[in-house]
Amino acid sequence: MQKLVKMASHLLVVWLVALCFASPAVAKLSTTYYQKTCPKVEQIVSDVVTSKQITTPTTAAGALRLLFHDCFVGGCDASLLVSTNAFNRAERDADDNISLPGDGFDAVVRAKTALELQCPGVVSCADILALATRDLVLMLGGPHYAVRLGRKDALASTADSVAGHLPSPNMTMDQLISLFEQNKFTVQEMVALSGAHTVGFSHCSEFASRIYSFNGGDQDAHDPALNPRFAQALQKACANYVEDPTIAAFNDVMTPGKFDNMYYQNLLRGLGLLASDTALAVDPRTKSFVQLYAANQTAFFEDFSHAMEKLSVYGVKTGRKGEIRRRCDEFNNLST
Repeated sequence: MQKLVKMASHLLVVWLVALCFASPAVAKLSTTYYQKTCPKVEQIVSDVVTSKQITTPTTAAGALRLLFHDCFVGGCDASLLVSTNAFNRAERDADDNISLPGDGFDAVVRAKTALELQCPGVVSCADILALATRDLVLMLGGPHYAVRLGRKDALASTADSVAGHLPSPNMTMDQLISLFEQNKFTVQEMVALSGAHTVGFSHCSEFASRIYSFNGGDQDAHDPALNPRFAQALQKACANYVEDPTIAAFNDVMTPGKFDNMYYQNLLRGLGLLASDTALAVDPRTKSFVQLYAANQTAFFEDFSHAMEKLSVYGVKTGRKGEIRRRCDEFNNLST
């Protein structure tokens, strides 16, 4: 009994310390934020995105990428959802975001439309994206995690703000770790978040250098870190990618439609699609985490949940630093 009391006291201290160091904006967020103003918000978002995922199975992966790209550039504020107009080139049209699939955007827009009918002008697009992503991960068999609400939508969105803030497939491990550390994420959190690659796909152009003329070799020369049969299958699938840049391959070739720990198992078998994926299984700073998650899906789910809770409140806006957009694709001062 004494051990339980001491453990509870320790956890309370840890929670209080974490609360003290939380940013003022994050401290204003709550899982019950809309309890009085829009009590059915979570059910409405869930119903809409579930329907969208059933009709378009790529929606979940699209929403995951959308959330990550939005949060890592100026915080989780739905700035990525804003469309370019005659006066401004928005984030979504930056080079690093051009390939984002439209299904993630569409899921948020549909949920926003449903919410505006139920409780107009109340729920932010940033909150909708956070909820939609969580629900879609859960729908594919992934973990449930808490989503605190009360974010405001950004008042600005510029394509020029994106460069240098997002990871790319050919970054070195030093560059990746540095990028995540700049955003206050640990190496372990980086590896856990990379597990989102257990769903979705990547265009051939993102890994072509690994499967064709690797290191200046013959046309069929591939990265030796790749399983030979896997490399040959990719070469065949991507044969016409220059003429057709939309050709893509699943990030997880084994269970592409299921959120599980197969991604990490694939990395240890030479089935990692991107160079940055493969590097996780080789670098001594990340390899042990890959091995842990490959062997223990529960450990992956727990760490992924914690990392997503942290990611989803990164750089949030509250109060007068943001707004509740009437439409997710444009600022209120442009709406009529």
